[in-house]
Amino acid sequence: MSRGLGDVYKRQEIRYLFSGDLLGQNIATSFGLMDYQVPLFGLYGACSTCGEALSLGAMCVAAGYADYVVAMTSSHFASAEKQFRFPLEYANQRPMSATWTVTGSGAYVLGKRKSNACITGITTGKIIDYGIKDSMNMGAAMAPAAADTICQNLKDFGRRPEDYDHIITGDLGSVGREILIDLLKKEGYDISEMHLDCGMLIYDPQTQDTHSGGSGCGCAASVLAGYILPGIIQKKWKRILFVPTGALLSKVSFNEGDPIPGIAHAVVIEQYRVPDMM
Repeated sequence: MSRGLGDVYKRQEIRYLFSGDLLGQNIATSFGLMDYQVPLFGLYGACSTCGEALSLGAMCVAAGYADYVVAMTSSHFASAEKQFRFPLEYANQRPMSATWTVTGSGAYVLGKRKSNACITGITTGKIIDYGIKDSMNMGAAMAPAAADTICQNLKDFGRRPEDYDHIITGDLGSVGREILIDLLKKEGYDISEMHLDCGMLIYDPQTQDTHSGGSGCGCAASVLAGYILPGIIQKKWKRILFVPTGALLSKVSFNEGDPIPGIAHAVVIEQYRVPDMM
Protein backbone atom coordinates (compact mmCIF):
# COMPACT_ATOMS: atom_id res chain seq x y z
CA MET A 1 0.00 0.00 0.00
CA SER A 2 1.26 3.52 -0.63
CA ARG A 3 0.99 6.84 1.22
CA GLY A 4 -1.84 7.01 3.73
CA LEU A 5 -5.60 6.79 3.96
CA GLY A 6 -7.30 9.72 2.27
CA ASP A 7 -4.31 10.75 0.14
CA VAL A 8 -5.12 11.97 -3.35
CA TYR A 9 -3.46 10.64 -6.49
CA LYS A 10 -3.57 12.16 -9.93
CA ARG A 11 -4.89 9.98 -12.71
CA GLN A 12 -1.59 10.40 -14.56
CA GLU A 13 0.28 8.79 -11.64
CA ILE A 14 -1.59 5.49 -12.03
CA ARG A 15 0.10 3.21 -14.55
CA TYR A 16 -2.34 0.30 -14.47
CA LEU A 17 -5.73 -0.67 -13.08
CA PHE A 18 -6.33 -4.26 -11.94
CA SER A 19 -10.06 -4.66 -11.53
CA GLY A 20 -13.01 -7.01 -11.88
CA ASP A 21 -16.55 -7.64 -10.67
CA LEU A 22 -19.35 -10.23 -10.72
CA LEU A 23 -21.43 -9.08 -13.66
CA GLY A 24 -21.29 -10.73 -17.08
CA GLN A 25 -18.08 -9.87 -18.97
CA ASN A 26 -17.05 -7.51 -16.12
CA ILE A 27 -19.38 -4.76 -17.32
CA ALA A 28 -19.36 -2.87 -14.00
CA THR A 29 -15.59 -2.54 -14.35
CA SER A 30 -15.48 -1.68 -18.05
CA PHE A 31 -18.31 0.86 -18.00
CA GLY A 32 -17.33 2.28 -14.62
CA LEU A 33 -13.67 2.87 -15.50
CA MET A 34 -13.96 3.73 -19.19
CA ASP A 35 -13.80 7.51 -18.73
CA TYR A 36 -10.60 7.38 -16.68
CA GLN A 37 -8.52 6.27 -19.68
CA VAL A 38 -6.01 4.34 -17.58
CA PRO A 39 -4.60 1.02 -18.89
CA LEU A 40 -6.76 -1.77 -17.51
CA PHE A 41 -6.29 -5.45 -16.74
CA GLY A 42 -9.79 -6.90 -16.39
CA LEU A 43 -9.87 -9.76 -13.89
CA TYR A 44 -12.34 -12.41 -12.87
CA GLY A 45 -11.89 -14.51 -9.77
CA ALA A 46 -15.48 -14.23 -8.54
CA CYS A 47 -15.40 -13.07 -4.90
CA SER A 48 -11.63 -13.69 -4.73
CA THR A 49 -10.99 -10.92 -7.28
CA CYS A 50 -9.76 -8.51 -4.60
CA GLY A 51 -6.95 -10.89 -3.68
CA GLU A 52 -6.15 -11.53 -7.33
CA ALA A 53 -5.94 -7.80 -8.08
CA LEU A 54 -3.74 -7.10 -5.04
CA SER A 55 -1.44 -10.00 -5.92
CA LEU A 56 -0.95 -8.99 -9.55
CA GLY A 57 -0.63 -5.30 -8.67
CA ALA A 58 1.99 -6.00 -6.00
CA MET A 59 4.01 -8.16 -8.41
CA CYS A 60 3.81 -5.47 -11.07
CA VAL A 61 5.14 -2.78 -8.72
CA ALA A 62 7.79 -5.03 -7.17
CA ALA A 63 9.08 -5.97 -10.64
CA GLY A 64 9.49 -2.30 -11.55
CA TYR A 65 6.82 -2.12 -14.24
CA ALA A 66 4.91 0.69 -12.50
CA ASP A 67 5.33 3.26 -9.76
CA TYR A 68 1.66 3.17 -8.84
CA VAL A 69 -1.18 0.81 -9.71
CA VAL A 70 -4.74 0.52 -8.44
CA ALA A 71 -6.30 -2.78 -7.39
CA MET A 72 -10.06 -2.65 -7.06
CA THR A 73 -13.32 -4.56 -7.29
CA SER A 74 -17.04 -4.16 -6.62
CA SER A 75 -20.34 -6.00 -6.38
CA HIS A 76 -24.03 -5.12 -6.35
CA PHE A 77 -26.74 -6.95 -4.42
CA ALA A 78 -29.67 -7.08 -6.85
CA SER A 79 -27.53 -7.61 -9.95
CA ALA A 80 -25.54 -10.51 -8.53
CA GLU A 81 -28.55 -12.18 -6.92
CA LYS A 82 -30.36 -12.11 -10.27
CA GLN A 83 -27.36 -13.52 -12.11
CA PHE A 84 -26.24 -16.28 -9.74
CA ARG A 85 -29.30 -17.14 -7.65
CA PHE A 86 -32.84 -15.86 -8.29
CA PRO A 87 -34.34 -12.48 -9.24
CA LEU A 88 -35.54 -10.68 -6.12
CA GLU A 89 -39.04 -10.44 -7.58
CA TYR A 90 -39.23 -14.23 -7.44
CA ALA A 91 -39.28 -13.98 -3.63
CA ASN A 92 -37.84 -17.45 -3.12
CA GLN A 93 -37.11 -18.73 0.37
CA ARG A 94 -33.43 -18.56 1.30
CA PRO A 95 -31.94 -21.40 3.39
CA MET A 96 -29.84 -20.52 6.43
CA SER A 97 -26.69 -21.48 4.49
CA ALA A 98 -27.30 -18.68 1.97
CA THR A 99 -25.32 -15.44 1.96
CA TRP A 100 -26.31 -11.94 0.84
CA THR A 101 -24.34 -10.17 -1.88
CA VAL A 102 -22.77 -6.94 -0.61
CA THR A 103 -23.28 -3.70 -2.52
CA GLY A 104 -19.83 -2.26 -2.04
CA SER A 105 -16.43 -1.55 -3.52
CA GLY A 106 -12.83 -1.23 -2.45
CA ALA A 107 -9.84 0.33 -4.25
CA TYR A 108 -6.21 0.38 -3.16
CA VAL A 109 -3.21 2.25 -4.52
CA LEU A 110 -0.06 0.13 -4.51
CA GLY A 111 3.34 1.76 -4.87
CA LYS A 112 6.99 1.61 -3.84
CA ARG A 113 6.91 4.55 -1.43
CA LYS A 114 6.93 3.94 2.31
CA SER A 115 3.48 3.31 3.75
CA ASN A 116 1.95 2.31 7.04
CA ALA A 117 0.81 -1.00 5.53
CA CYS A 118 2.66 -3.13 3.01
CA ILE A 119 2.19 -6.37 1.10
CA THR A 120 5.03 -8.71 2.02
CA GLY A 121 3.93 -11.93 0.35
CA ILE A 122 1.24 -13.67 -1.67
CA THR A 123 0.04 -17.22 -2.18
CA THR A 124 -1.85 -17.75 -5.42
CA GLY A 125 -4.72 -20.18 -5.13
CA LYS A 126 -5.57 -23.26 -7.15
CA ILE A 127 -9.01 -24.27 -8.39
CA ILE A 128 -10.45 -26.77 -5.90
CA ASP A 129 -13.65 -28.73 -6.63
CA TYR A 130 -15.33 -30.82 -3.93
CA GLY A 131 -18.43 -31.42 -6.03
CA ILE A 132 -20.74 -28.93 -4.26
CA LYS A 133 -23.66 -27.95 -6.51
CA ASP A 134 -25.80 -25.80 -4.21
CA SER A 135 -25.59 -22.08 -5.10
CA MET A 136 -27.32 -21.36 -1.80
CA ASN A 137 -24.34 -22.80 0.07
CA MET A 138 -21.36 -20.97 -1.41
CA GLY A 139 -19.41 -21.25 1.84
CA ALA A 140 -19.23 -25.02 1.50
CA ALA A 141 -18.05 -24.70 -2.11
CA MET A 142 -15.28 -22.20 -1.28
CA ALA A 143 -14.02 -23.51 2.06
CA PRO A 144 -11.84 -26.29 0.56
CA ALA A 145 -10.06 -23.75 -1.66
CA ALA A 146 -9.47 -21.46 1.32
CA ALA A 147 -8.08 -24.37 3.33
CA ASP A 148 -5.74 -25.35 0.50
CA THR A 149 -4.38 -21.82 0.06
CA ILE A 150 -3.94 -21.17 3.79
CA CYS A 151 -2.18 -24.49 4.22
CA GLN A 152 0.11 -23.72 1.27
CA ASN A 153 0.90 -20.27 2.64
CA LEU A 154 1.90 -21.65 6.03
CA LYS A 155 4.13 -24.24 4.40
CA ASP A 156 5.71 -21.82 1.91
CA PHE A 157 6.54 -19.20 4.53
CA GLY A 158 7.44 -21.67 7.28
CA ARG A 159 4.84 -20.22 9.62
CA ARG A 160 2.24 -21.34 12.10
CA PRO A 161 -1.24 -19.81 12.39
CA GLU A 162 -0.04 -17.99 15.52
CA ASP A 163 2.39 -15.97 13.39
CA TYR A 164 -0.62 -14.00 12.11
CA ASP A 165 -2.74 -11.73 14.27
CA HIS A 166 -5.67 -12.81 12.13
CA ILE A 167 -6.35 -15.05 9.15
CA ILE A 168 -9.25 -13.33 7.40
CA THR A 169 -11.24 -15.08 4.70
CA GLY A 170 -13.50 -13.33 2.21
CA ASP A 171 -17.06 -14.61 2.38
CA LEU A 172 -17.27 -18.15 3.69
CA GLY A 173 -19.96 -17.15 6.17
CA SER A 174 -20.78 -19.10 9.31
CA VAL A 175 -21.28 -22.39 7.43
CA GLY A 176 -18.07 -22.18 5.43
CA ARG A 177 -16.08 -21.11 8.50
CA GLU A 178 -16.86 -24.34 10.32
CA ILE A 179 -15.86 -26.41 7.28
CA LEU A 180 -12.62 -24.45 6.88
CA ILE A 181 -11.62 -24.94 10.52
CA ASP A 182 -12.34 -28.69 10.31
CA LEU A 183 -10.35 -29.11 7.08
CA LEU A 184 -7.32 -27.30 8.47
CA LYS A 185 -7.41 -29.26 11.72
CA LYS A 186 -6.99 -32.41 9.62
CA GLU A 187 -3.78 -30.84 8.26
CA GLY A 188 -2.53 -30.04 11.75
CA TYR A 189 -3.47 -26.35 11.87
CA ASP A 190 -5.96 -24.83 14.31
CA ILE A 191 -6.99 -21.34 13.20
CA SER A 192 -10.17 -21.12 15.28
CA GLU A 193 -8.76 -18.45 17.60
CA MET A 194 -7.41 -16.06 14.95
CA HIS A 195 -9.87 -16.63 12.10
CA LEU A 196 -12.22 -13.88 10.96
CA ASP A 197 -14.49 -13.80 7.92
CA CYS A 198 -15.43 -10.61 6.07
CA GLY A 199 -18.88 -12.01 5.32
CA MET A 200 -19.52 -12.42 9.04
CA LEU A 201 -18.11 -8.99 9.90
CA ILE A 202 -19.92 -6.80 7.40
CA TYR A 203 -23.49 -7.50 8.55
CA ASP A 204 -25.16 -7.84 11.93
CA PRO A 205 -26.94 -11.20 11.64
CA GLN A 206 -29.19 -10.45 14.61
CA THR A 207 -30.70 -7.24 13.26
CA GLN A 208 -30.22 -7.69 9.50
CA ASP A 209 -31.17 -11.38 9.13
CA THR A 210 -28.42 -12.14 6.61
CA HIS A 211 -28.33 -15.86 7.43
CA SER A 212 -24.79 -17.18 6.87
CA GLY A 213 -23.35 -13.68 6.18
CA GLY A 214 -22.28 -11.46 3.30
CA SER A 215 -20.74 -12.35 -0.04
CA GLY A 216 -19.64 -10.76 -3.30
CA CYS A 217 -16.48 -9.09 -4.58
CA GLY A 218 -17.34 -5.98 -2.61
CA CYS A 219 -17.62 -7.90 0.66
CA ALA A 220 -13.92 -8.64 1.19
CA ALA A 221 -12.88 -5.44 -0.60
CA SER A 222 -14.91 -3.06 1.56
CA VAL A 223 -14.00 -4.83 4.82
CA LEU A 224 -10.32 -4.66 3.88
CA ALA A 225 -10.57 -0.95 3.08
CA GLY A 226 -12.84 0.05 5.95
CA TYR A 227 -11.76 -2.24 8.79
CA ILE A 228 -8.62 -4.31 8.21
CA LEU A 229 -6.24 -1.69 6.79
CA PRO A 230 -7.17 0.91 9.44
CA GLY A 231 -6.47 -1.75 12.07
CA ILE A 232 -2.97 -2.27 10.68
CA ILE A 233 -2.28 1.44 10.23
CA GLN A 234 -3.43 2.15 13.79
CA LYS A 235 -1.07 -0.65 14.98
CA LYS A 236 -3.88 -2.81 16.24
CA TRP A 237 -2.42 -5.73 14.25
CA LYS A 238 1.11 -6.34 13.00
CA ARG A 239 0.53 -9.02 10.38
CA ILE A 240 -2.62 -10.49 8.85
CA LEU A 241 -3.30 -13.07 6.15
CA PHE A 242 -6.06 -11.82 3.88
CA VAL A 243 -7.71 -14.66 1.91
CA PRO A 244 -10.60 -13.60 -0.37
CA THR A 245 -12.58 -16.60 -1.58
CA GLY A 246 -14.40 -17.13 -4.88
CA ALA A 247 -17.00 -19.56 -6.28
CA LEU A 248 -16.30 -20.12 -9.98
CA LEU A 249 -19.76 -20.80 -11.31
CA SER A 250 -21.72 -19.21 -14.14
CA LYS A 251 -25.37 -19.24 -15.14
CA VAL A 252 -24.53 -21.80 -17.82
CA SER A 253 -22.52 -24.16 -15.63
CA PHE A 254 -25.09 -24.00 -12.82
CA ASN A 255 -28.06 -24.66 -15.10
CA GLU A 256 -26.24 -27.59 -16.68
CA GLY A 257 -25.78 -29.15 -13.26
CA ASP A 258 -22.02 -28.71 -13.00
CA PRO A 259 -20.41 -28.43 -9.55
CA ILE A 260 -19.11 -25.13 -8.15
CA PRO A 261 -15.29 -25.02 -7.99
CA GLY A 262 -13.68 -22.62 -5.54
CA ILE A 263 -10.52 -20.54 -5.47
CA ALA A 264 -8.80 -18.38 -2.85
CA HIS A 265 -5.83 -16.01 -3.09
CA ALA A 266 -3.83 -15.13 0.03
CA VAL A 267 -2.13 -11.76 0.60
CA VAL A 268 0.17 -11.11 3.57
CA ILE A 269 -0.26 -7.53 4.82
CA GLU A 270 1.98 -6.13 7.56
CA GLN A 271 2.80 -2.93 9.35
CA TYR A 272 5.68 -1.13 7.71
CA ARG A 273 8.89 -1.69 9.65
CA VAL A 274 12.04 0.39 9.27
CA PRO A 275 14.78 -2.01 8.07
CA ASP A 276 17.54 -2.75 10.56
CA MET A 277 20.72 -0.79 9.83
CA MET A 278 23.96 -2.76 9.58
